[in-house]
Amino acid sequence: METKEKDFKIGITHGDINGIGYEIILKTLIDLRINELCTPIVYGSSKVASYHRKFLKMGDFSFNIIRNPSQAHSKKPNLINIVDSEIKVDIGESTEIASEMALLSLEMATADLIAGKIDALVTAPINKSNMKLGNFPFPGHSEYFAKAAKSDDFLMFMISPALRVGVVTGHIPISEVSAKLSKSIILKKIALMHKSLVEDFGIRRPKIAVLGLNPHAGDDGVLGHEDGEIIFPVIREAFDKNILAFGPYPADGFFGSAQIQKFDAVLAMYHDQGLIPFKILSYGEGVNFTAALPFVRTSPAHGTAYEIAGKDLANPDSFRKAMYDAIDICRNRQMHLNP
Repeated sequence: METKEKDFKIGITHGDINGIGYEIILKTLIDLRINELCTPIVYGSSKVASYHRKFLKMGDFSFNIIRNPSQAHSKKPNLINIVDSEIKVDIGESTEIASEMALLSLEMATADLIAGKIDALVTAPINKSNMKLGNFPFPGHSEYFAKAAKSDDFLMFMISPALRVGVVTGHIPISEVSAKLSKSIILKKIALMHKSLVEDFGIRRPKIAVLGLNPHAGDDGVLGHEDGEIIFPVIREAFDKNILAFGPYPADGFFGSAQIQKFDAVLAMYHDQGLIPFKILSYGEGVNFTAALPFVRTSPAHGTAYEIAGKDLANPDSFRKAMYDAIDICRNRQMHLNP
């Protein structure tokens, strides 16, 4: 039986319980219009949720407590208790118990995602350095989900109404970027981006802008060899494979011009090259999507924001958009498989 859009079960991890995770989750789910589009299921703690709900003065909000996704109520926000005991909340602080609870939520939700019990997963922010206390040997969510999917083929894809940006190298020191770039990895990322644009966003003939690595895209070898010797030949090879990839473009000139509007997505060579302009141009509605995996995972494009946690100042727009994007991508994948 074909799944309707409103039947999509969207899992939600609660992230770091001392950050703004519960605040943006509650502010999103209190608007029950979200239930017209999906069935939300939070993997968290009803007691921690109540703690956050009190300082947000949401006395009329409540979760439908369930044990597994099959029990979820389609017209209510649902919560699966990952623990029954009391959990100490220290708003705005990095604690070991917070890392343990974040990891437990992530593991339980991911297991259900892989088992097909939920259709997509939206992850609330975690503290990456803090997560190491909870036996999390990954630089971020993207790498965790790639390992869970048993795949090396994934793309960190930042999406917003204004811009889509993917990165060739992700969470690594900038001193290692050049050594990590190769023709094979760049071609793989271009192909993954193309596939995602077609299957996840419904774009039939996507156009991809590929950025250079060095200032002025190497300036004909004066400022580095990577652009001419590695990136340009790969773009030509991708084009020969019927992928509309263009470049390499100097990053500063590209983002400082109207060229962005001519492309469906941009592939940056490293994290900050793509994410700094993305976060400036996304106007608080940016979403992190781990593309090219067999399941759908999105998250808001911001961190735990300890400095404003517990002050009712967190803006839920990015998290809400992550929910909407997860639904849209599920629908587009379904339509691609069943045109």
